Amino acid sequence: MNSEREKMVSGANYRPGDAELVEMRARAQSLMQSYNATTVADGAVRKPLLAKLLRAIGRGSAIRAPFYVDYGVHITIGADVFLNYGCVLLDVCPIEIGDGTQIGPMTQILAADHPRDPGARAQGLECGAPVRIGSNVWIGGGALILPGVQVGDDAIIGAGSVVTRDVPSGSTYAGNPAKPLPRR
Repeated sequence: MNSEREKMVSGANYRPGDAELVEMRARAQSLMQSYNATTVADGAVRKPLLAKLLRAIGRGSAIRAPFYVDYGVHITIGADVFLNYGCVLLDVCPIEIGDGTQIGPMTQILAADHPRDPGARAQGLECGAPVRIGSNVWIGGGALILPGVQVGDDAIIGAGSVVTRDVPSGSTYAGNPAKPLPRR
């Protein structure tokens, strides 16, 4: 692990001011600006922009603008996924979203974190942890998914929830911090 990017993607402490990372964020910002200036009617323009911005995006997936990322190239989105307006995906580590998942407006999926050691923070170091959202998940608007969280297939996350821990497949979680709700 020599480069700051390799450190970053692995979840180790890294220096975000590294020239390669600054250039990658600038590229993502340029692509986001172009994407966010489009409308749903601009499908022929939008698809190539997302293909350049993201690591992968499956067929039939739709992302409503505005849409925000750190790098984009660490994000994998499955088929038939829907992200509503204003979603933020901070992808210092990989973010994976499974097929058929629906994500409400203003949701934040954060793989970005900061070291717990104040000395490391004082040196300007950052870190992260990957986030995985399973298939056929429904995430309500304004939810916040924190670094290192895995959400299992068929789970539901209530609107406005702050998800700090893994969510098992088929379960419903809501609240701050998100906790399991009884099955109905």
